[in-house]
Parts: sequence; structure tokens; C-alpha cells
Amino acid sequence: MKNFLFVIICVLALMIGAYPLIYVFVEHKNTFLGSKIPEVMHNLIWRISFFLHIIFGGLALFIGWRQFGPKFRNKYPAVHRGIGKVYVFSVLISSISGIYIGLYANGGIISASGFICLGCVWLITTVSSVLNVKKGNIQKHQSLMVYSYACTFAAVTLRLWYPLLKSWTGDPEGSYLAVAWLCWIPNLFAAYFINKYLRVGRSEAGRGKILRF
Repeated sequence: MKNFLFVIICVLALMIGAYPLIYVFVEHKNTFLGSKIPEVMHNLIWRISFFLHIIFGGLALFIGWRQFGPKFRNKYPAVHRGIGKVYVFSVLISSISGIYIGLYANGGIISASGFICLGCVWLITTVSSVLNVKKGNIQKHQSLMVYSYACTFAAVTLRLWYPLLKSWTGDPEGSYLAVAWLCWIPNLFAAYFINKYLRVGRSEAGRGKILRF
């Protein structure tokens, strides 16, 4: 079951990670950009920030899942570090640009606050994870990266929650307000329980080593 869920997460991450390609093949008026008011669309800083956000956010989503396989980390540590550097750089660019475009989110202050808070948590957990690995605190680094990728995965859960809520409520505007928070807060709770499960696993493995000794 655990492996099946991991495969589902990987497939969704790869699919949504490639989502920015839609802006190459589809007219912008038929994409999310079509929902923005002309004043925002004519804001060059917003447009640059938007594309930085989706391109680097998509890249972080596309490659980040690979970091969580312990066998891969142990077998290819240099590759793990290389992917990690690209992931962190992508998150820095995407989170900061995401905070900026969050100021202009559809739905006003409620949705704007949700997306800005997401960007801040995403940035803080990622930077904190890097600082901890530099100090040699590997377990804390790994725990924080689980939270970081939970924020990255908001790109997926947003696209799952929004159509579901819209079909349930028949209220696209209200659903978008809810999704601004719903797309990432439950992810953080899931990350908490994943980290708790991993801590229990490490603790049991440690006790096993002591008993064998």
C-alpha cells in the first residue's frame, strides 16, 4: 500500500510538474491567465513573476519526489545532492515569485493571504532544511524537506480540490477562496504524520541494532 501511494504521488507530480508546457501550446486567453484582469496582465513584473513561479515550481515538483527514496540516496549520494541543489534553487525562485503574485490573487484578501502564507512556509521550510544539513543535522534536514515538498505538492492538490469543491458547491469563486488554504494546510498535516512514522521507524531500527549487539 505504501509503495502504491508513493507511485501515485510520483505520477501526479510528473504530470503537474509538466503543466507549465501548456503555456507553450495553448493560447493564454484559454489558460489561467484568461481569468486575470487587464491591469494585472499589463503588469510586466507580475507576468515575469508568474512564469518564474510556474516554471521553477513545476521543476521542483517534477524532480523533488526522487529525493525521498532511501535506497536511491544511499546508492547515488552525488546525484541526490545535485538534484537537491536544483530543487532548492527552484523553490527559492518559485516561492518568492509566488509570494509576489499572491498579492494579486483572484478572490481578494482571503485567497491572497492563503497563497502568500503558502509561499512563506515553503520558503522557510526549504531554507531551514538547507541550514540544518550544513550543520550536519541530517534527520532534521529530512523532516523539513518533507514539509517543503508538501508545500510543493500544493500545485497538485490545488488541481484536485478545486474541481471537486466547484462540483459540490456550484460556487467557483467560493471554492477558489477555500482552495487557497485547502491546497496546502492538509498537506502539512500529512507531512507531520509521515515524519512521525519515519521517526518511529528509525527508533525501532535503532532498538533492533542494540538488541543484536
